[in-house]
Amino acid sequence: MEWLSVEFLLALMNIVLIDLVLAGDNAIVIALAARNLPKEQQKGAVLWGTVGAVIIRVIATLAVVWLLKLPALLLIGGVVLIWIAYKLLVDKKDHAIEAKPQLWPAIRTIMIADAAMGFDNVMAVAGASHGSFLLVVLGLIISVPIMVWGSTMFIKLLEKFPWIIYIGSGVLAYTAGSMLTGDPLVKEWFIANPIVKWGLVAIIVLGVLLAGYWKKIYGSLVSINESGHLTIPADLEQGADIQPNDSFEAKRDEKGRMILVKSRG
Repeated sequence: MEWLSVEFLLALMNIVLIDLVLAGDNAIVIALAARNLPKEQQKGAVLWGTVGAVIIRVIATLAVVWLLKLPALLLIGGVVLIWIAYKLLVDKKDHAIEAKPQLWPAIRTIMIADAAMGFDNVMAVAGASHGSFLLVVLGLIISVPIMVWGSTMFIKLLEKFPWIIYIGSGVLAYTAGSMLTGDPLVKEWFIANPIVKWGLVAIIVLGVLLAGYWKKIYGSLVSINESGHLTIPADLEQGADIQPNDSFEAKRDEKGRMILVKSRG
């Protein structure tokens, strides 16, 4: 892949987008881990915790880039990335991070939490880099400052325009398809059959987006069981904090829709 070629720039854009979409929660973790520090130490904890986290992530990503050159590992990585793309659309993140009152424990918490949460990011960036170490490093150099200092703005942007998540998931699914069709065991066959290759990639992208959309829409719908009782999905139960002993009163909102107002006795 030539330096500053169209292919190189497109791959770099994919990596930056993947970093931003997948790293939003990591930015929240950084803020949560430093929240109990004195004001004058918070910036230091965020800075050095992020530096340590980035060093770990670069090493891990470069290692995975090298490993993905081995036969069959691109196939495995592609399947894993399809699941990551789907989970990006349907997962509700829980940020149960313990805030430390001292500087170095806070920095350690940031590094450990980022490493634990960063597996999806490492896999996705490694797959999108097409074996280029330079792309991995450049992508992180561009996206990490945005992730750390612009995280609040980016998260608000995602909340206002949720379709951005679908673009990110689509990029991940496309990367997964490229990994599956680019493995040394099957690469030559797919080169000889380009229609099958791009058909498979399209099926993967559309399948992930439709499955995520279906789960998000229909997974939160209340249904009526055989006894005529309302059945509430687990995601909705957790999101609304509904307990077995809760009581509800049926009302209508300002738009005339029927709503259940919870009252705790």
